[in-house]
Formats: sequence, C-alpha cells, structure tokens
Amino acid sequence: MISGTAIVIAAVLLSSVMALAWWVVVSSGRSGWADTFWSYGTGLVGVVAVWWSAVGMMTGRTLLVMALLALWSLRLGTHIARRTLSGGDDPRYAELRRGWGERYRSQLFVFLYIQGAAALVLVVAALAASANPAPLGLGDALGVVIALLAIAGEAVSDAQLRAFKADRANAGRVCDLGLWSLSRHPNYFFEWLYWLAYIPIGVSLAYPWGWLTLLAPAMMYWLLVHVSGVPPLEAHMLRSRGDRFLAYQERVRAFWPIPK
Repeated sequence: MISGTAIVIAAVLLSSVMALAWWVVVSSGRSGWADTFWSYGTGLVGVVAVWWSAVGMMTGRTLLVMALLALWSLRLGTHIARRTLSGGDDPRYAELRRGWGERYRSQLFVFLYIQGAAALVLVVAALAASANPAPLGLGDALGVVIALLAIAGEAVSDAQLRAFKADRANAGRVCDLGLWSLSRHPNYFFEWLYWLAYIPIGVSLAYPWGWLTLLAPAMMYWLLVHVSGVPPLEAHMLRSRGDRFLAYQERVRAFWPIPK
C-alpha cells in the first residue's frame, strides 16, 4: 500500500525545489535551470519518498525503483545542466516568455508549480510500483529493459542533436539525422517510454494500487505532445527555420518514431 505520509513529504519537497528553481531562473536569466531542478528534484524526491514508504520493509523491488529513478534523474539533469552552463537556453521557455510579456515572473512561478504537481504524479506512480507486494518476476525484468532502452535512446538523441549544433556548417538547418530522421522529437518519445517502464513493475492482479502507474506515461504524453513540449518548441522552430522546418514536418512524424 502507498504511504500517504510519503506523498505529503514528496509534495512539500517538490514545492520547495520548484520555488528555488523559480528564484534561480529569475536571478540568472537562464531558463534551463528550471528543467535542471525539475529533473534532479523529481528523481531525488522520488527516491526519498520510496525509501520513506519502505522503511523497515525494504524489498528488491523498492531498491530497483530507487535505482531506476536515480539513473534517469542523474542522466537527464546532468545533460540539461551542462547545456545551461554552456550558455544554451531552452527555446520553449523563450516562446513562453514572449507570450507572457510583463507577466513573465508571476506566470513562470505558476508554470513551475504546475511542473511540480506533474512531478508529484510521477513520484506517486513510482511509489505504486515500488509497493507491489508480488515477488520479483518477468514484469520487473521487462520494466528494466524498457527503462534502460529509454534512457539510452534519450541520451543518444540528445548527443546527436548536440553534435549537429556543434557543426557550424549546420547553422540554420534542421537536424534530421539519426533518431531525428524517425521522429521530430525522439528525446520526448524516449522520455515518455521511460515512464511506461513502471507499469509492468507495478501492475499485478492482486495489487489494485499498481494501476496508478498508468498515470505517469498518460500524463507525460499529454504534457510533451500537447502542452509544454512539442507545441512551443515547434512554434519556435517554425519562426527560426521557416520552410526548412515545414518540409521536415511533412517528412517526419512529431512523436512516434515510425515512417510517415
């Protein structure tokens, strides 16, 4: 059973993390810190919540979920932190700032707290998976394979985009190489895939709480495809790349890495 105390602790910690993220972004002028704090914060708070929920009854599944959370968080948070330190900024936030205008600071605060609420949903899904009382089995193995594939796929897509941007000959062009030839946002696809991994880990016939794991991939798909992922980024790309990005949209699907 999921610990209500662990959820409350997670909510308080995530609120603190996102408040700090807002202050750092506003003070530094670098929006990339928002997602850095979110990535590290979600992973750390998730590990703490799972540990708190399992005190005195630690299981192999508890340790597995904590390890997967930590691996995902360290990989993604470090990638975004390095990009931010190098001077790169997230075009999605630039697009949002353009729309918010003079209300930028207050709107950013609300937006980051919504991000914190989304992180809490992910933590609850991880808690549900870790509390599954069934013995470790094939479902857990499948979950590990999905999670590792997702983390590796997202890392490869990030590396391919970074290498493309580093080549000055590609200035003004659209990255359509490697995984980016299969999806316009392969990093988003693999991010969604990662949260799908908790379903086979948490779902079992005798454990109804396990179905809460479906919340994570469902919410991530909605956010990435319809809210804070694809829409603002593609609006920026259409403004900065014009017809080249329009042609890319014609050739390649936005999310699913399958031929159009």
